[in-house]
Amino acid sequence: DFYAFSGHKLYGPTGVGVLFGRRQLLRAMPPWHGGGDMISEVRLQSSDYAEPPLKFEAGTPPIAEIIGLGAALDYIVAQGLPNIQRWEQRLLQYATERLASLPQVQIVGQAPEKGPIISFVVKGAHHLDVGTLLDLKGVAVRTGHHCCQTAMQRFQLPGTVRISFGLYNSFSDVDRFIDALQAALRDLGL
Repeated sequence: DFYAFSGHKLYGPTGVGVLFGRRQLLRAMPPWHGGGDMISEVRLQSSDYAEPPLKFEAGTPPIAEIIGLGAALDYIVAQGLPNIQRWEQRLLQYATERLASLPQVQIVGQAPEKGPIISFVVKGAHHLDVGTLLDLKGVAVRTGHHCCQTAMQRFQLPGTVRISFGLYNSFSDVDRFIDALQAALRDLGL
């Protein structure tokens, strides 16, 4: 019935995205916010809303962000989704092989057709400590429950370290990450 995505997930600016909904559902929904351009007619006792999508677009739109999102979409189309996916999968496979060679590391989740993300734990270390040491070595990762606390409960984990890859990453980025992780393991005495 609905489809939504965030601009920052595809190299666009933050604070902008897309919500697509079936017209009949959008017509039935009340607006969540009031402002200019979302009203078709105002009377003293009542108002009529504009047709979707305008009735959900009150006030001044985030013009710069929308232009940035358009540029990001143009960039992705120019690169080609199959090309992006192939590149990200090559990086994922390489990083997975490199990580799997470290006995202190346990990869969490290895679905056959997963996206370019690897969650892992370091045996004997807290995920925040690993993330901090990697940060000090200039490597950006995410740590914590990643908005999936129920999955963490299922796996009986307080959290994981997560690396992700995009079109802008390279094999040398993976090598730099592995070098930094090995140094972090030494720092932790593991």
